[in-house]
Amino acid sequence: MKTILKLSVVACAIILLSSMKPKAKKVIFFGDSITQAGVRGNGYINLLKKQVDSTKFELLGAGIGGNKIYDLYLRLEEDVLNKRPDLVFIYVGINDVWHKQSSRTGTDYPKYIKFYQALINKIQAGGSKIVLCTPSVVGEKKGGANELDADLDKYAEGIRELATKNNLPLCDLRKAFLAYEEKNNPQDLEKGILTSDRVHLNDKGNQFVAEQMLPFIK
Repeated sequence: MKTILKLSVVACAIILLSSMKPKAKKVIFFGDSITQAGVRGNGYINLLKKQVDSTKFELLGAGIGGNKIYDLYLRLEEDVLNKRPDLVFIYVGINDVWHKQSSRTGTDYPKYIKFYQALINKIQAGGSKIVLCTPSVVGEKKGGANELDADLDKYAEGIRELATKNNLPLCDLRKAFLAYEEKNNPQDLEKGILTSDRVHLNDKGNQFVAEQMLPFIK
């Protein structure tokens, strides 16, 4: 009888300690093919997982190739809000600009900003914190020499303004990428520095993005 009582006390103690253990904070990276690749191999999300305490943070990718801002809005409920994240990184904009040229299915700037603000409103209403990320590059040439640089700069500036307007932290990847290219692309190559194809990240690019995002998690 005493043995059973002792076991019951131990079991209760274990259950109590388990319930007192802090729950890992859930971080979701919400975006397009760059984020989709972030959970593969040396993707930036996988790299971040190695740099944070897994008992304190759970990192999840919610990226789908080809997505634009309105795609994110349409799948927000299922892929983000239903998972009740503590923090959401919004990283979208490359396809909104790039696809205007490549397939004429991009997103005009005013519509992009309206959808982005709607995303912010819904995520905040769900109780999650947000980090906004500016789109990086479509081509790695320096000095505004890539064909879509002016558009990317405009959309990135729009995100900076949204961050200020909504009092949200900004991970300015556009600014960071341009500064890196200025220092590390002496031959003015259009790819191969941080990207494999002018857009998608190579190993160095994934490491670079992880470095930019890590402070916002920690």
